[in-house]
Amino acid sequence: MAQHFVESQIKGDKVVLFMKPTCSFCILAKDVLSKYKFKEGHLEFIDISKRKDMGCIQDYFLEKTGARTVPRVFIGEECIGGGSDVDGLDRSGKLQEMLGAIGALQ
Repeated sequence: MAQHFVESQIKGDKVVLFMKPTCSFCILAKDVLSKYKFKEGHLEFIDISKRKDMGCIQDYFLEKTGARTVPRVFIGEECIGGGSDVDGLDRSGKLQEMLGAIGALQ
């Protein structure tokens, strides 16, 4: 069920941030992504902290991405990592290229 939930959220032309609202790295990732102008429906923040299957979702993250922690940021169906990873990609200019490549930006 957790696998189905995660896979149903990530799509080729969408950016998804799986997060917990009190996590400092989640806040960092959200702040970085919020700087960009996304087309409507192409950026989604998903709070998993109140979900009954949160542990199962994080277990699936481990299986899928090699890390169980949040944030988990997906550009399309590819996980690009967590907060520090997103920040680094933004600082290098690669994040904007990646977002443009999937057609997510206005």
